[in-house]
Amino acid sequence: MRLRAAALILALAATLTYGQTPAAEAPPQEALQAEVIHVTTLTGDAFDRLVNLLSVFKASIRSDTQLRTIVVYAPKDVVAQMRRVVAELDTPGSDAAIGRNIEMTLTLLRCSQKPSSDTKLPADLEPVAKQLRAATQYKDIQLWDTIPLRLQEGKDTTETMQLPGSTGTANQAPTTVSLWFTTEAATRKGDKWSVRFRRASMDFRIPIITGTFKDGSGPQYSYQNVGLNTAGDFLEGQKTVLGKISGADSDTTIFAVISLKVLP
Repeated sequence: MRLRAAALILALAATLTYGQTPAAEAPPQEALQAEVIHVTTLTGDAFDRLVNLLSVFKASIRSDTQLRTIVVYAPKDVVAQMRRVVAELDTPGSDAAIGRNIEMTLTLLRCSQKPSSDTKLPADLEPVAKQLRAATQYKDIQLWDTIPLRLQEGKDTTETMQLPGSTGTANQAPTTVSLWFTTEAATRKGDKWSVRFRRASMDFRIPIITGTFKDGSGPQYSYQNVGLNTAGDFLEGQKTVLGKISGADSDTTIFAVISLKVLP
């Protein structure tokens, strides 16, 4: 009886083994490779947004904002796809480049070497005036105009407007200024923001009285074109002298001062 049971078990085992489908072999894992992707345009928050977008590939990623590099460790085809995404977004005006809104106040100060007048400046501009008097030969510092501007990270902001006459007289023709700001990036530094301008320029067309019309209808003018073109990083929450523009005469100089606020 025991021999018959053992034979039955062996026969059943042989049948199961014979009818069993062999397990499918797992496909070979594609080799991983490390690649360095260089970013040429995006910086600051825009660079961080690009790195965040690349996380969809589920690859191992390390990035460095200062070096503008992204190191990825992934299969060759995944690296190629990531490179295509970076090439598409790493351009001025792309979805990744357009970022935070920035409020900027541009203050124009008219300065001369004459003795200081009794004209009072707004309290928040007094420290700037004090620094200018200490660092330059200009003693009389007056507020010319204050211009509010709305900028956006990754975009150009251009505007042309008229300002009060360069000498402040009632019959003076207005001065025209053309502004151009290219806001490259806004970067968080501690509890403050730093805004980088790839271009910050202003071109003035200042009227100069050269005489009067014979019929007495008014003064005659020629125009002086002066300007400022600079770039750099500027810290939020402080007034910074952007630069100096020569005025309508050798005694007068225009200083441009900016203050920034990065909106949430």
